[in-house]
Amino acid sequence: MASIIGAVTLAHEFIRSRVKEGDVCIDATAGRGYDTEFLCSLVGKSGKVIAFDIQEEAVESTRRLISEKGYDGIAEVVLDSHANMDRYYDGEIDCAVFNLGWLPRGDHNIHTNADSSIEALSKALEMLKDGGILSLSIYYGRETGFDERDRVLEYLKTLNPSVYTVIVSEFTNRPNCPPICVFIVKLVEV
Repeated sequence: MASIIGAVTLAHEFIRSRVKEGDVCIDATAGRGYDTEFLCSLVGKSGKVIAFDIQEEAVESTRRLISEKGYDGIAEVVLDSHANMDRYYDGEIDCAVFNLGWLPRGDHNIHTNADSSIEALSKALEMLKDGGILSLSIYYGRETGFDERDRVLEYLKTLNPSVYTVIVSEFTNRPNCPPICVFIVKLVEV
């Protein structure tokens, strides 16, 4: 029996195809640290990953995982909003990863919101070097997330098509608010 393809699988395949040793990446929503760990495995010791989360539980979980996997020198985990990423790094980045929603196995009353997420997306897109990528998974449902989903998708429609290619992918045959996957490539200036 074939395994189910999910948002993480799609995001990781997209990222794996573009991120390489020595790259600089941002995990805008560290969560439990799985994307941070994945990015560290791709960029190696000559690369850098900066991860953000507003919840101490998420930061501790991510730091613990990074330490267990031996990526301490590669990843920096910051307790702050992803909207403040430019305060911690002012250079160009190769990749940014976002998972909007709530902390897995965490308090669903604490979640990302449209205002800070759009601000963070805007900053990450500006920081992307030519040819850089952004992966965005939008998790929504219950009483949270619908406003953020709708506003983020509308924001993405405003991105200049001569600068960014934006691909939105949905699981149309899955029930209960399946995640929406977004893949963005910043085009190379010629």
